[in-house]
Amino acid sequence: MPEPANHLAFALVCLGMVLTPGPNMIYLISRSLSQGPKAGLISLGGVALGFLFYVLSTAFGITALLLAVPFAYDVLRLAGALYLLWLAWQAVKPGGRSPFQIRELPKDRPRKLFAMGLMTNLLNPKVAVLYLSLLPQFISPGEGHVLSQLLVLGATQVAISLTVNAIIAVTAGSIAVFLAGRPLWMVI
Repeated sequence: MPEPANHLAFALVCLGMVLTPGPNMIYLISRSLSQGPKAGLISLGGVALGFLFYVLSTAFGITALLLAVPFAYDVLRLAGALYLLWLAWQAVKPGGRSPFQIRELPKDRPRKLFAMGLMTNLLNPKVAVLYLSLLPQFISPGEGHVLSQLLVLGATQVAISLTVNAIIAVTAGSIAVFLAGRPLWMVI
């Protein structure tokens, strides 16, 4: 089990990351607005599968690496920190453009909604940063089994992300349904 302080700190980082707009949030909101809350929740199922993939890949990959080469833990943490610095620079450097562009989306079938949710999550750099750069910072090899710590922290991230994203998807979809039934409200 992770140290309680590390577990709480990681949970707060996860909450902050899920509340920060990114590809998953934009995709879920767009689907919920254009097709309703049910479409948003189906899409969230794909996002959840992507989280599960990342949790298991990270847990087993990092654990195997640390068992084979204990020094690799420090290298992994340093590489993660450098990657975060690079991403920060990419976000603030001059000449960047906004990824947020409003456009009409076609209605998709549930299978496609799920698959797009999965692909959006697997290709989401925020999720990759979380698992490859941030998660190792909260592991204490001296506290016991590294794999169990990774799985507990991964489950924490998934639970927080699913809860917040479900609230966002249902809220966005409900607002869209409300406004569709009251066109005068959209003018105001």
